[in-house]
Amino acid sequence: MVVPAKPLGKPPADRPSAAGDRLTEAIELLFFAYRDFISDPDEILAEYDFGRAHHRVVHFVSRNPGITVAELLNILRITKQSLARVLKQLIERGFVAQETGKQDRRQRLLYLTASGRELEERLAAPQRARVAAALEKAGPGAEDAWRTVLLELVNDEDRTEVEHRIAKAPVEQR
Repeated sequence: MVVPAKPLGKPPADRPSAAGDRLTEAIELLFFAYRDFISDPDEILAEYDFGRAHHRVVHFVSRNPGITVAELLNILRITKQSLARVLKQLIERGFVAQETGKQDRRQRLLYLTASGRELEERLAAPQRARVAAALEKAGPGAEDAWRTVLLELVNDEDRTEVEHRIAKAPVEQR
């Protein structure tokens, strides 16, 4: 009895299009790029027994001095419980200072301490270097194109707020 040969791979109609392949490759590249982009800060965070949530809090408090806990929750989209744990560690270890709001005493305003600013710089320096090198290698127009792509990846309903936050960050940090 002769057994018909199995087709090699999917029939052409079931294969993703070339455009689909390119998009899948772009997504895969994003995963690899993120893995490596975060690897240097991960090593630094491990020295403090901190994780990526600590990094995000330090980053956004640095970029938004006096940010309220409510605003930070909105940016990070994590639970109050998760943020409370991370903030407690950062405050107890002297990286973040918390002040009571002057207009609304229920508010807790967050600031980096000198140690927090040093930590933020240590975490950001290798990432800045990596992005600067990549943009330099990509050539003219790469920075504008990259910013456009990243901004378009942000949910439509959040894009204006994200643009506003980036634009209002302290000049020395842009």
